[in-house]
Amino acid sequence: MIVRKISDIDIRDEKALDTAFEKIAPERIGCCNWPGEYPYAPEVSFRMFHTGAWLALRYDVHEACTAALVAKDNGEVWTDSCVEFFIAPDTSGYYNFETSCIGQLLLGFRQSRTEAEHAPAEVLATVRRITSLPRETFAERQGDNRWSLTLLIPPQALFCHALTDWSGLRARVNLYKCGDNLSQPHFLSWRPIETATPDFHRPEFFENIECAEK
Repeated sequence: MIVRKISDIDIRDEKALDTAFEKIAPERIGCCNWPGEYPYAPEVSFRMFHTGAWLALRYDVHEACTAALVAKDNGEVWTDSCVEFFIAPDTSGYYNFETSCIGQLLLGFRQSRTEAEHAPAEVLATVRRITSLPRETFAERQGDNRWSLTLLIPPQALFCHALTDWSGLRARVNLYKCGDNLSQPHFLSWRPIETATPDFHRPEFFENIECAEK
């Protein structure tokens, strides 16, 4: 996948961001890899572009149950309504950006699920989060729940690498939607995962992307 470059944009202007995202065709996060045990599949899509200085990633979610109980960054956000972006810029490891529906972020650099270096607070603070929901915790809500989340990620957020610009970067990625502790737990991916049980920490199933030079 080629990640389009849109450089003539002020990322502080949310209306300009919305206009830019409208130029990008949505990609569906719809692989229900373990339908026997986890058949529920909410409607989830993402759009992505970059400016050079920022990778802009927007998720749109329509689900039957939504919760946000985790109140801090680097917490167990995967237990809430959560969207995830895993990226491997080379073969040394991968980063997991896991974000709850209210913008709480878990970020680590990993060689595997158990081998991780979590991002310090100053790195987490560089990732801007824009949510359609208030930034407040809440218990599970059931019904016709719709929400969106935008992440603005500087290359420096890949804190174990020395990146200064997204332009020209080639990487491998996968994107996910989960909610381990919801009344309808689910584990969806953008690209299929061929494992017996849910496991997002499998870079062998990542997809190639390239951030356009111009």
